[in-house]
Amino acid sequence: MRATVLAGLLLATTAVAQPPAADALYQAWGGKAGIRAVMDDFVPRLAADPRTAPFFVKTDRQHLAAQLTEQLCQQAGGPCAYQGPPMKLAHEDLEITRGDFNALVEVLQQAMQARGIPFAAQNAMLARLAPMHRDIVNSSR
Repeated sequence: MRATVLAGLLLATTAVAQPPAADALYQAWGGKAGIRAVMDDFVPRLAADPRTAPFFVKTDRQHLAAQLTEQLCQQAGGPCAYQGPPMKLAHEDLEITRGDFNALVEVLQQAMQARGIPFAAQNAMLARLAPMHRDIVNSSR
């Protein structure tokens, strides 16, 4: 009986000491401020990279960074709720190829590295974002 109570206490202490699993990625990214810092690095890189720049010529960069912050915050398990358009609708007229998508991911990786996001947290976020590929890539040009 005493061992059961001790084990229960140990489990309760461990649960309090660690962030909830749904929140761990959000914390690894530095919360909303950390995510925003990466997006503030990422968006100018998108506009500067010759592979992705044509897609962002007429884009309000501050608005894009804010939308991406909300989206990644939600994906990371944070307290945010992305209110933008669905990915399929947002990208339907852009003729995005797999190569275009991969270029964007490379630019995101550069921004994550530049802002010091741990490699495991980078991979975890990319894994959560990967299913969007189906709704974004819409051309085989």
